This record gives sequence, structure tokens and C-alpha cells, in this order.
Amino acid sequence: MYKQKKLNRREFFRKTAGGTAATLLGFPYIVSSSALGNGNRPAPSDRIVMGCIGLGGQGTYNLRAFMNQPDVQIVALCDVNKGSDDYDMLYQFKGSSSAGLKPALERVESFYAKQTTSGSYKGCDTYHDFRDLLARKDIDAVTVCTPDHWHGLISIAAAKAGKDIYCEKPLTNTIAEGRAVSDAVKRYKRILQTGSHERSNHSVRYAAELIQNGRIGKMHTIRVNMPIDNDVEIPPQKTMPVPPGLDYDFWLGPTPWAPYTKKRTHFWWRYILSYGGGEMTDRGAHILDLAQLVLGMDNSGQVEISGTGIAPKDGLFNTFINYNYQFRYANGVQLIGKYDKPRGIKFEGTDGWIFIHIHGGRLESEPKSLVQEIIEPNEIHVGRSPGHQRNFLDCVITRNQPMARAETGHRTATICHLLNIAMLTEQKLQWDPKLEQITNSPEANKMVAPPMRSPWRLS
Repeated sequence: MYKQKKLNRREFFRKTAGGTAATLLGFPYIVSSSALGNGNRPAPSDRIVMGCIGLGGQGTYNLRAFMNQPDVQIVALCDVNKGSDDYDMLYQFKGSSSAGLKPALERVESFYAKQTTSGSYKGCDTYHDFRDLLARKDIDAVTVCTPDHWHGLISIAAAKAGKDIYCEKPLTNTIAEGRAVSDAVKRYKRILQTGSHERSNHSVRYAAELIQNGRIGKMHTIRVNMPIDNDVEIPPQKTMPVPPGLDYDFWLGPTPWAPYTKKRTHFWWRYILSYGGGEMTDRGAHILDLAQLVLGMDNSGQVEISGTGIAPKDGLFNTFINYNYQFRYANGVQLIGKYDKPRGIKFEGTDGWIFIHIHGGRLESEPKSLVQEIIEPNEIHVGRSPGHQRNFLDCVITRNQPMARAETGHRTATICHLLNIAMLTEQKLQWDPKLEQITNSPEANKMVAPPMRSPWRLS
């Protein structure tokens, strides 16, 4: 399969002439039409073999995105839920709102069946335990689209198993896990793309070039708007029977045991601090990531953090729903965040400003003509992405680093977690981005690496 042919396949993409041209990270490459299978798909031996771990809403979205890439073959699926009615799906797919293992398998088999002369396909296996999927030698890459509290352990295991990784954002649910993931990816020479896909947006990268080339003058302030759209204040929930097909204890994994209730799992887990960080890590991993991109801070971060917030006092959810926060970079740039609308990020300089709307990347500026200027050849360029999932696959082939590599995802997630820690402790925190420690509060610094429920641990 692909793993045994990496050198040959790279040579194929780089050197084969007389085929279809595409763009790979700004460089042309050629695909020979003679190597393409039916429907313009490469032969199975030339495809990137993938497995998908976590098949809820975003997991289903990414499954479909990768399945539609012509040089990918999905051969394995993994989820602790076989697919029952307890999924609250915000993503709707062609008349079906179901998610989990069984519906995902049906999607894969239906997709590939349409490409066979027989009209049937049974070449995809299913797994309950991610470790069994990772043990397969034929798999080149995996998606990790579980709840946040599983991102770290699965990504580390995938790196050790020699798999490249597309991991949803935020990269991990704690700062210590993020460091461990980034280190594992580097040690085992893997490619990891974090799902902070806004940085792959063309207009976002154009805005970064405008700012880095001084079009707004000297930047001094960044303002972030992160309104909350969902109802995250609910009354206490009754304990419910665990639905058939869900391994709830495995779902909890490294987090403390808690009784099952429907809105503890699946989409709503993100508003419970054991499993996610609320809006701060959900959309914050998109929006705050753009501050890192524009400032060129993908290997570092802020040095001072403070904030106040309001979280529900009763009920199931406990993440912040109202917040005001600030942090400062070592270069003096201040970032100020609120839960105001419209959702997006504004970069202010001595000569003007640029506002990036999330999602979609629409730009506003002052002066208005600013976002129509041309970046000259001799100026700073940050490159363009062919799409976040496609960028990942291209880097699997070339071994170049993707738009949102592991260290990038870790540093962005660190900001999100530190803001939650600052609001939880009601302290102004001093952060050392080299040591990755809170230097002025031992109490707060313990929250950088919270304990895991046995037998799970970072290693």
C-alpha cells in the first residue's frame, strides 16, 4: 500500500509528465492520467490509506471530506458508539442526522460501491478500541475527531504507531497534553494537521500579508468577538440509563467518573470543563489562532493573561458564557476579548485596521481600500492553502509541514486554556512560553497538567 511506496509515489507526483496539473503548497506538480483509476481516482495501491477515529458530527464531516479526495481510501472506522439515537447532530447529511459507527460504515460502503461494477463494497472494517485500529500496518493516516478529552492520548498513540494525524481543534484539552502531542509528533517524524481551518482561508492569509507588510502601520491592539450561539444554561439533568451501543466508561476515558445523562456526551460535552473548554476552546481555537498566525507566534505565545467570566452556577454545564479577557505578548501587542457580535478578530494599527469575520473570512478595513491592495512579489508572502484537509494530504505525500502543524495547534490551545484558568482562578497570570509554566501562581500552574483517571496517563 501507500506506506511501502512513499518514495516512489513522491517521485511520481513530482516527476511524471503529460498529465493533469494541480498546485501543491505553491509549487506545481503533475499527475499522470495513466495512473488514474475509474472516476479519475488513482489505483488503490497509490492511495493514502486512512482510518477515522470518532464519528460524531465533526467526525462525520471530516470522514466525508477525506472520502471525497481522489487519492484517499478509507479502510477503518472507530467509535465507542455503534450509532444510536442519543446523538444530538448539528450537521445534517442528505436526509440523515445519524452518527456513530454503523451509520459511518454505511456511508463509506455506499460511497465506494458506486465506484464498482458490481455496485457493492465491503472493504472497510470497524473498531471499538482505537488501539486496535492503530495496530494495523496498512494505515498511513488517521483522523482524530473525538471529544477534546481524547485528542491527546489518541494522537500520541497514533504518532507512536507511525500514523500521520488530522486532529480536530483544539489540539488537546490540557496544556500538558498539547506539549506531549507536539513532542511525540516530532520524535516519531509524523505529520499532524490541527483542525483550525480558518488559517487555510484565502482571505485570512491575504489579511495576514497586509498586516505583516505594514499596511495598518505598527500594530498595537487585537480585539476578539466570541459570542455564544447555543443555549448553555440548562437545569440540572437527571441520571439516565446508558443507551444501547454506547460504551460510556470508555467515552469518559481519562476524565473523572460521572453519571450518564444525554447532554453530557456528544455535541454538548464541550460545555463541561472535564471534556472541553466551552466557547474559549471551541471557536477560540479558530479565532485566537489567527492572532498567532498574523503575529508570527506559532512557536510561542503571550506572557500575561487576565480575565473575568460568568459560568452557570447550577446545572450540567460549567464553562464560561460571559467573559472579558486580556493578554499581552512580549512585543507589547495587547489582545482584548469579549462575547460581543459579530464573531471575528480585529487588528488595529497606527495607520488603520482590518476585521476578519468568522466563518467565511470576509474582510472589512479602514481605510476601505486597504483590503484591495496588491501584495508585491518582493513583499512578505504566507502562501495559500488548497483546503485544510487537502493541505494535510499534500503534506503526507511531501513531508512538508501543514498550515496548522502540531506545535501551532498546541500554542493556540494553550492560549485558550490559560484564559479559562485565569477566569477560574480570578488571577492575573504570568506565563513563560519557553518553560510553559505559570510563574506567579502555584495553584494555577497545577491546572496546566490535571491528573487523569486510571489507567490512562501521558507517557
